[in-house]
Amino acid sequence: MHGARAIATPLPRRTMLGLIAGLPLAACTRQQRGPHELWVGSSPTGVPFSFVDPTTNELTGAMIDIAKAVLRHLGIKGEYRAAPFSALIPSLTTGRVDMIAAAMQRTPDRAKIVDFSAPVFSYGGGLVVRSDDPAAYPSLSAARRLRVGAQVGTRFVDQLHAAGVSRVTTYDGLGEIVRDLANGRIDAGYGDDPILRYQLRVGPRRRVRMANDFRPPVREDLCLIVAKGSPQLPRLDDAIADLKATELPAILHHWELD
Repeated sequence: MHGARAIATPLPRRTMLGLIAGLPLAACTRQQRGPHELWVGSSPTGVPFSFVDPTTNELTGAMIDIAKAVLRHLGIKGEYRAAPFSALIPSLTTGRVDMIAAAMQRTPDRAKIVDFSAPVFSYGGGLVVRSDDPAAYPSLSAARRLRVGAQVGTRFVDQLHAAGVSRVTTYDGLGEIVRDLANGRIDAGYGDDPILRYQLRVGPRRRVRMANDFRPPVREDLCLIVAKGSPQLPRLDDAIADLKATELPAILHHWELD
């Protein structure tokens, strides 16, 4: 990793909620945007894609950096606002934010409601189990008998149900899933592979492991997201194309996503 900024350790839920309270929220009452300003909504719990830096109390992460690079390229100022993951699309469709920059992948159902930019990254789901579980989990169907945690409002919940996993518990964030897995409340966790790996790499040491033999049912694209018919979409796509070979790879490398 290069650059002077350290990657923050995921925070406990109580600490995170305290920090979020100091941030502009996507659900706040509408205010007047400037003529060259976009309000960007993001999840504060999606390390390393978007999260609250405890030293600055500001949103940071790979998708925040990508959004900043794209908007800077277009000469647009961005104001970054935190909201729970499940509230991001409602905040966009009701005009409380103008764009989403978070670990929200492009899916057919979401594409009916919002517009996605050109991809900036792609990945699939990852499965995490306890360290003392010796079983192989090459696919989700191998986890059918398990109690599995997944993040509310994500595609991963649908994938679990489609694979026949009947005992699914939903959580606000992946950090809570890893904690409950380590404490024996669930048998496995399923969610964004890069985020889970990050949780295990820099978070508290827990008796859990990635199921490295696991292959997700699909890999999906990560994009910037705007409202249906937004006039900003072609400009965003042009900026992403201009930055694809330069700034975007450097950002992904900085966050250890390459």
